[in-house]
Amino acid sequence: MKKVLVANRGEISLRIVRACRDLGLASVAVYSDADEAAMHVRHADEAVNIGPPPAAKSYLNAEAILDAARETGADAVHPGYGFLSENAAFARACEEAGLIFVGPPAEAIEKLGDKAAARRIAEEANVPVVPGSDGVPSPEEAAGLAREIGYPVMIKASAGGGGRGIRVAEGEKELLKLVKEAKREAEAAFGDGTLYLEKFLAAPKHVEVQIMADHHGNVVHLHERECSMQRKRQKVLEEAPSANLSGATRQAMCEAAVRLARRADYTNAGTVEFLVEGEEFYFIEMNTRIQVEHPATELVSGRDLICEQLRVASGAPLSFSPDVPVSGHAIEFRINAEDPEMDFLPSPGKITALEVPGGPGVRVDSAVYGGYEIPPFYDSMIGKLVVWGRDREEAISRSRRALREYRIEGIKTTIPLHLGLLDDAAFLSGDYDTAYLERRSEG
Repeated sequence: MKKVLVANRGEISLRIVRACRDLGLASVAVYSDADEAAMHVRHADEAVNIGPPPAAKSYLNAEAILDAARETGADAVHPGYGFLSENAAFARACEEAGLIFVGPPAEAIEKLGDKAAARRIAEEANVPVVPGSDGVPSPEEAAGLAREIGYPVMIKASAGGGGRGIRVAEGEKELLKLVKEAKREAEAAFGDGTLYLEKFLAAPKHVEVQIMADHHGNVVHLHERECSMQRKRQKVLEEAPSANLSGATRQAMCEAAVRLARRADYTNAGTVEFLVEGEEFYFIEMNTRIQVEHPATELVSGRDLICEQLRVASGAPLSFSPDVPVSGHAIEFRINAEDPEMDFLPSPGKITALEVPGGPGVRVDSAVYGGYEIPPFYDSMIGKLVVWGRDREEAISRSRRALREYRIEGIKTTIPLHLGLLDDAAFLSGDYDTAYLERRSEG
């Protein structure tokens, strides 16, 4: 591997470009017309325009990306997260074009990308799953399955992600209506209307385990992240490690994540997600890519996961062995261009002033700058503030200071929301679940 094309945009593209430079690799950025002045374009060794602003005509245009790789002589493609990162057809197209895909093989993406199939793999690996079904052939059969599982039930899209294609039914009449809605939404969003049912857990925690696997049979976990602070199933902030998880549950969950990855013949970075109630945990899905929240794990493990991805993709064995120790506590805040006081309405526009926090234990992953015009075409996340402390209390104290230093003018951001959460009793105790933020908002 000598030259890596980064098939993405924004902060994750800049993050990968920097990792390439650390490893002595050349990098190629791709960009839409809307991103011509973006930082990832400025910092890469080369940059190729791949089309108009709509993602379907640029960042989701696999052929344009492969053409850019051929044009620049790239020998590898890193998809980042989102866009084509979990698209098995794209991974296979890269392989057929003679390119190294920096991620798992297409077969693993296919197996784990279908959430119903992933449930079966988890069961084969002796990993607990939420009671549910393998599929939903019709609304009428869904009703019969729901009676066996017990209401309330979740209707979920097999190819889903980002909280889309999910409905909760309290009874049979509602179920019949919502199955049709979820199928339509899944077909529109993912091109696949396949559904399955799960028992709805009213107030679980959402905890995920970071794993890394190489081509030499080594599979290692790098402990867990707490992702329960969510709004409409979208993560708001993450912590590593989880605040209120017993040692026995933590160990069992991490071991289960490794078993699942082995069963799926997985390689490269991946995240195994669980719901937790008390001491019980249940597998829900595996994300076959690097996660938005990977920096929190990097700060407590001392490992550079992007560099590790690139090394593993080039054929090297993992640079670390099992039992990676955890050092301290990290909190990652998603800084979105949204107005929390207006139901999180997106706030694209020009950044007229920008002051970024610093100091011990403070990291900012972002690709915006003063004078940058945030385009309205893409996800509203413009950066991540990641804070480390020797313990959770110090991480929270530093987070308050860093968020107060973080000044972004010209647009609305979620910084005020995060400052409020740092004084919230439930957050301070660590006793919060996936529905907490919505209950708090309603109150």
